[in-house]
Amino acid sequence: MLLRFIRLLAHTARVTWWMTVLLAAACGQVVAPATPAREPAITLIPSDFTSTPTIPALPATATLPPTMPPATSTPSPAPPSPTPSPTPVPVIHLMAVGDVMLGRTVGDAIGAKGAGVVFSAVKPVLSSADLLVANLECVISELGQAQPKAYRFRAPPEAADALVSGGFNIVSLANNHAMDYGSAALSDMTQKLEDRHILTVGAGKNAEAAHAPVIVERNGLRVAFLAYVDVLEESRTGFDTRTWIAGKNTPGIAWAEPKRMAADIQAAKAQADLVIVLLHAGLEGRTEVYPSQEAEARAAIDAGAALVLGSHPHVLQRTESYHGGLIVYSLGNFVFDGFTVPENYTAIFTASLSSTGVDEYTWIPAVIEDGLPRLATEEEAAKILANP
Repeated sequence: MLLRFIRLLAHTARVTWWMTVLLAAACGQVVAPATPAREPAITLIPSDFTSTPTIPALPATATLPPTMPPATSTPSPAPPSPTPSPTPVPVIHLMAVGDVMLGRTVGDAIGAKGAGVVFSAVKPVLSSADLLVANLECVISELGQAQPKAYRFRAPPEAADALVSGGFNIVSLANNHAMDYGSAALSDMTQKLEDRHILTVGAGKNAEAAHAPVIVERNGLRVAFLAYVDVLEESRTGFDTRTWIAGKNTPGIAWAEPKRMAADIQAAKAQADLVIVLLHAGLEGRTEVYPSQEAEARAAIDAGAALVLGSHPHVLQRTESYHGGLIVYSLGNFVFDGFTVPENYTAIFTASLSSTGVDEYTWIPAVIEDGLPRLATEEEAAKILANP
């Protein structure tokens, strides 16, 4: 059944042959090659492949020819210099997931079983990424005061180690939960993550910090990340996340205002090969893309971003190729308790990035159980991949 599941992935939602081979190898399976439609062929060489030629030994009685006298005729021209091999094109294998909420019962699981429990079922897949990105939908701090809003998510300090165990490199704090316990908790969380070499983007001690890009270099390619939020007021309390917008001298989040976004993206592009925007917007529980969400994502591409990765709706939404860029409107949930299907159906977004943008992408289906992610079964995968 697992082999059938791997082959299903290889023919659904542009799953590339290299990912099929990767998953199959992890399970001890051998999968026959399948040529992906309109995708460049990728040849993988197994790690145990050797190509050292066998050099026959000379017979024991063999003698070398006598030394030849110096040549007196015109010397032959030197052989042409070999053609240099083309320089490899820098490529980054990116993985991204949606909302990661490490409080409530997930926090209890961390306390009972350790930080490694959160991503243990998907870690073999996540560990293959050059860069791993998520939206952090909670506060990791014991400091601060609860804000006047309906949903406040606080995770224990050990939750920061869960992100380390999962292999995450960058998390977005541009969302409607980064300041659930005020600026003191935001600052404390940012420091905890920095101490663990996890980069944060989209929030900070002032507007300059909140709008500053995070630039990462991998495999010779420089990628800049920016993050923004635009969500509606809470219907139950009337709480407006705009009250958290970072000011000149006050901490907070970066708001998705198109003109400011365009300026940020253009400045970041001058420092990096690619710009990726993390956008927390749209309507919760809706598979349809909200008009302002679409407008902001497209504005980011028009300003020069190569990829927009969305979060907030808690469900997977469509992917759009737009003006040479790619928009993933919502990555859904990834670690979150208190939901059922369809919110518990999710996927890991994977992409190959080069200096020209997103060369190819695919989805690895996953299911959330008791708040924690695991890889989907063959039957679950078919349902999940029918939607993005």
